[in-house]
Amino acid sequence: MKAEVFLPDDYRPAEDEPFMNERQLEYFRRKLNAWKHDILNESRETLEGLQDSSRNIPDIADRASEETDRALELRTRDRQRKLVAKIDAALRRIENGEYGYCEETGEPISLKRLDARPIATLSLEAQERHERRERVHRDD
Repeated sequence: MKAEVFLPDDYRPAEDEPFMNERQLEYFRRKLNAWKHDILNESRETLEGLQDSSRNIPDIADRASEETDRALELRTRDRQRKLVAKIDAALRRIENGEYGYCEETGEPISLKRLDARPIATLSLEAQERHERRERVHRDD
């Protein structure tokens, strides 16, 4: 088991420290775990809400409105389920020593990008190239 890494509450990864040192890895590990925890709590609340609202609504317009709301909620939950899978993948990359490096180029992903999107797997440049390729293929 690894030793606990001390991380002050106001710690933010900085460009002037070694890239993906123990403190940075711990910072992103905590950030990802907190994000996952929040998503799972919201999902639990949603499921409880859906179970509570599965009552018989006599008015057809109200019933249709409720069904639309439920469908939207379930789509949101599906997106969040996929997000949890990406968070889990990022946590595995931290454990494997691969976190913070672009899957395409192997170059470090900027700390600003990782702080804004901790599940990022591509550097900004590689992501932009990927999106340009997607746009070209979508126009076909």
